[in-house]
Formats: sequence, structure tokens, C-alpha cells
Amino acid sequence: MIDPFEAAGPLRTAYLDVDWAGGPLGPVSTWSPTLRGAVDLLLQTRNAVTLFWGPQFVMVYNAAYVDMIGDKHPAALGAPAREVFAEIWEEIGPLLESVLAGRGATWAEDMKLYMDRHGYPEETYFTFSYSAVRGPDGVIEGVIDIASETTVQVIDRRRLDLLGRLTDRIGDIDTVPQLLARALPVLRSDPDDLPDVDLRPVGDSPLDRAGDGPIRIPLADGLDLITGLSPHLPDDEAYRGFLRLVAAALVQGLSRAAARRIAAVEREIAEALQRSLLSNPAQPDNLDVAVRYHPASEGARVGGDWYDAFLLPDGGLAVTVGDVSGHDREAAAAMSQIRSLLRGIASALPGPPDRVLTALDDAMARFGVDTLTSVILGYVDLGTYELHWSNAGHPPPLLLGPDGTVTVLETPAEIILGARVAARRTHHRLRLAPGTAVIFYTDGLVERPDRGLDAGIAALRATLTGRQQLTAVQLCDDLSATVTDRVDDDVVLLIIRRPA
Repeated sequence: MIDPFEAAGPLRTAYLDVDWAGGPLGPVSTWSPTLRGAVDLLLQTRNAVTLFWGPQFVMVYNAAYVDMIGDKHPAALGAPAREVFAEIWEEIGPLLESVLAGRGATWAEDMKLYMDRHGYPEETYFTFSYSAVRGPDGVIEGVIDIASETTVQVIDRRRLDLLGRLTDRIGDIDTVPQLLARALPVLRSDPDDLPDVDLRPVGDSPLDRAGDGPIRIPLADGLDLITGLSPHLPDDEAYRGFLRLVAAALVQGLSRAAARRIAAVEREIAEALQRSLLSNPAQPDNLDVAVRYHPASEGARVGGDWYDAFLLPDGGLAVTVGDVSGHDREAAAAMSQIRSLLRGIASALPGPPDRVLTALDDAMARFGVDTLTSVILGYVDLGTYELHWSNAGHPPPLLLGPDGTVTVLETPAEIILGARVAARRTHHRLRLAPGTAVIFYTDGLVERPDRGLDAGIAALRATLTGRQQLTAVQLCDDLSATVTDRVDDDVVLLIIRRPA
């Protein structure tokens, strides 16, 4: 007789050790041609395959199937499946009965089974199909199982999903209470990996497991991650590595929160410093004046943008908006110096704005104010409402007429202050009709990373058109609403308006 176990390879000894004659299948010599052919087929393949033969579903399998059943081998070979898989019989028994009864093949994908194959009920997952094996007469003699274990893939996906959701939920937290409120629901959504998980004040329990008790992983800000370990999963490096990744995500969230808190404090200090350098504008009886300052949204930065509005000795009003290059304390200090120099020169030196800007440029060189700055300086005669202005490399002001039209007060380009080159400066004039407003601003209002200066000015014109009925304060509020969190530069607004 041909040896039916010749192809069993590493299982040949186990096959020979089974008392087939004393078991449900009887002596090998009496096995049906269908059974012998099925056994030969499964022994010839390297895929994990098992047969469940006869009404007792006696198990016959190949070497690739052994890893799936662990400690159940070799006792499972030649034994009824109900005895071998007593702990999962409620799940797989009805499937096998259905196939044996002729109701067709079954299919299960990533089926969860708590299998006792290493001395404890282990969480496992399998994708498999039970199919009928028929004899020549069409009678179903047994069931063949072609299976693959997907435990690692399923658990890895579950853990990656949790880590992704956790990172998303705590990506923008600012405080520890926020972390608790957002992180704990995510952590507790995976009790299979993190039973009884919690975030608690620092304790002295080590990372190592104490019997069946929880483990404690130190985080930051006085918090520990505390969790039990699943009794259904091996306490291996993959499990501990997952816990370390969870802890790392929490620490990263806490670190970002701490950095944001520090940045917020610095930002408040910087804004307070910047605002302390900008005094309240003069408010003449017959002209509306409104100003706004918006700091850059990125980091704790003081900058060089400024505004000023002050009365001159002759009774006129001087208005100025400027922008010192840079975004740091040096820029803020230079801005304060230039602003003070401009006030002093304008008050002491009668004459048009272009003459004052020329004197200011000379004073900056003389006093060692080594920086570049754009500035626009205007004088308003409060008797005639005539506006005189000079522009040193600054974005042009806009004129909102009493009919709602907007004009850009574009003038020939003139060099900025601090360039240390001789420059001829000019000044320009126009009369402000009743209901006319003039809008001065710095480039942060109109420039964006995705939008140039010209396009920004065009957008500003569109925003202002038809708003001639608004006061200077209302216009400032409307334009301030266009300043978003994306602004990466300071924004200064100064608006004068002759009442209608």
C-alpha cells in the first residue's frame, strides 16, 4: 500500500503516532478514496489546510496549520473538532454543521475567536472558508478548511487607528484638562488593548507589570498613563511598543500645549509692549480719526508698524503710518525712535511733509538709527480740509469719496527712509469734500503669501466701495474683520474722515 503520509514532512512522525484504528476514522487502510485523496492534497500544499472529517469532524491537517493551533498540536491530530476547539465551538460548530448538511460553503473574514492555544484565551482573527468534500456518489464526507490567520494585521490596524485618532484629537490642546477631556474617550474606545485605562497624577509605580495589576507610564505635566494589559493578548514587545507610542503621542500633545502656553504669554507681553509704544491719536472736533493695530499671528513677535496722529503748532493735524523692516525687539525699538523723531521734527520744522521726511532721513543717519522704514506723512488743514502728504516707499492711501467710489492715491515711487542715498521728495495735495475718508495702512492689511500687493489693494478697494456712510471707527472695524489668523505681518490702520 502507498504510504498516505509520505508527504507529511515534519508531521510524518505525528501522523504515525496517532492510533487511527482506535479513533473515529478507523484504520488508514479502510479510509475512503475521497479521504485519502483529500489528505494527499492538503499534505502537498504549503497553505494552511485542515480537514474536518465525518460527523465528528475529525481533524487532519498539514504542517502549515500547526502555527494556527499552537499547543493544541499534536493532540488535535485525529481528534474530533468539538474536543479540540471546545472554547470556540459555539462560533465554528454551526458553520461546520451547515456545510456538512449541504447548505453550501461558508466564508469568514477577520473572524474574532478567543482561542486557547497558549494556555489562555487568546484574541485571534482568521479569514477562512469551509467547503464540502464529496465522494464519487455526491455524498458529503467531510469539510475542508483553507485558512489564514490575520491576528497581527487586525490588531495592528486597530492600534494604528487609535494612534491616529488620538493624535488628531489632542493636536491643538492648550491645557491639561483639555487633554483629559479629549484623550480619555479615545483611549477608552479600545478596551481590547487598553483595559481600565486612565490618566492620573504622577505616582511611583514602574512601567513593569506587577502581577496582573496595571502598568504606569510617566508622561509630563504631572500625569501618568495607567492601563491594564489585556488577558487575551501576549505581553510581548509589540504590545509594549504600542503602549510606548500611545505615551509618546500624549507627551507630544502636552509638549505642544506647553509651547502654546509659553507662546501665548510671550505674545501678550509683546502686544503690550507694542501697544505701549503707540499713543492714542488726536481727536480734533471737526475730523473723525480712528486707528487699529493687529499683531502678526505667528509667534510672539513685536514689530515695526506704527501709526500716529497729533496736532501741530499751527493747529493742523499730522497723520502718519510707517513700517520699520523686521519683526523683533530691535525693529520695535527703532520704530519708537523714528516715531519720536518724526513728532519732534514735524512740531519744530514748519513746512510741507516732504521737507519733514527729508529732515527725518537725515536725523536717522545722524543718530545712528540703522534701519529701513517706509512711511507716509500727511498734514490736514482743519480750516480748509486740504490734505498734504508725502510718501516714502509706503503703500498708497485710499480715498473713499462721498459718492462711494474709491480712488488709490498713487504717486511716483520715492525711496524709503534709511537707504543712505540722496533722494528728492515731493508732496501732494487734495481737498477733502464733506463725507470723504482717507485710509492709511501698512502692507500686512493687503499682502498675503498667496496674494501680491496690487491684488491686495484691489481687494481693499472693493471692500471700501459703497461704504461712504460709515464713520471712521466703523470703517476700521469693517477692515479689521478682514484680518484673519493667517496674517503673518503686523497690520496698522489709520482712517481720517470729514463728516458729511
